[in-house]
Amino acid sequence: MATLKDVKLKIRAVKKTRQITKAMNMVATSRLRGAQRAMEAFRPYAEKFSEVLGSLAEKAGGESNPLLTPKDEVKRVHIVLCTSDRGLCGGFNLSLAAQAMGIMARKTTEFSVTAFGKRGRDWCRNKNLSIADEHVGVVGSKIPSGLVSTAAKKLVDGFLSGAYDEVHVVYSQFASRTRQIAVVQQLLPIPPILPEGGRTEKPKSYQAEHICEPSAETLLGELLPKNVFIQLYRALLETTTGEHAARMLAMDNATKACNDMIESLSLAYNKARQTTITLDLMDIVAGAEALRG
Repeated sequence: MATLKDVKLKIRAVKKTRQITKAMNMVATSRLRGAQRAMEAFRPYAEKFSEVLGSLAEKAGGESNPLLTPKDEVKRVHIVLCTSDRGLCGGFNLSLAAQAMGIMARKTTEFSVTAFGKRGRDWCRNKNLSIADEHVGVVGSKIPSGLVSTAAKKLVDGFLSGAYDEVHVVYSQFASRTRQIAVVQQLLPIPPILPEGGRTEKPKSYQAEHICEPSAETLLGELLPKNVFIQLYRALLETTTGEHAARMLAMDNATKACNDMIESLSLAYNKARQTTITLDLMDIVAGAEALRG
């Protein structure tokens, strides 16, 4: 049975842990506000850009640009894995790694990875995956657009040169402060958008309302590479917001667990203290009875 001193030391240690988790929760909450504002400001732009691009692609035809044309045979798949640089965010990174493993279920395909985030890079190294590029210290902070633009250009060049037959990005889609969804999005070749639910093979019909000058083919040549940058930048913004939300929730749960542990240890301490007092009183009474006898 633990002594009073041992229980007291445990209570003190748990209280210090609770201070740390509360502080980390406050930091994550503060960072989440800024990240969420940036993500919500960029999300409509990315969606509208995809809509306009789809309208132009429908006018020009599906094979008007090599970035729209699927390869006859997919042998080399490239995965852009967006994870956090730090831990203490629950199962955030595990769900993203599981999505990447789902892509790699194709046993006859070669895979390579561009890793955004230290956790994703370390996971790829543990799995002995081919890492074409890695970027540490990007997710979770202010995302440099120049770095993302360079990464997107490498992806486009790799696809056009035949180094990659398909390019997919795995990221965390921010749904709410308590819910983040690990999703897989195909970047290249740029796929047609399916109707809501995605259960049919018929592509969504865009409203051909955009007047093009110059031609749709010329515009696609300029806009399609930019679309890769925009979708990749959006994925990093979503992942950054999701990381802060996941860490905020994880630290909040850890703080609650500390409170429960302190309550349990305090109860054990009081019981042990009461037992000690009772034993001391029994010794005093027994001594008094012995002297009286």
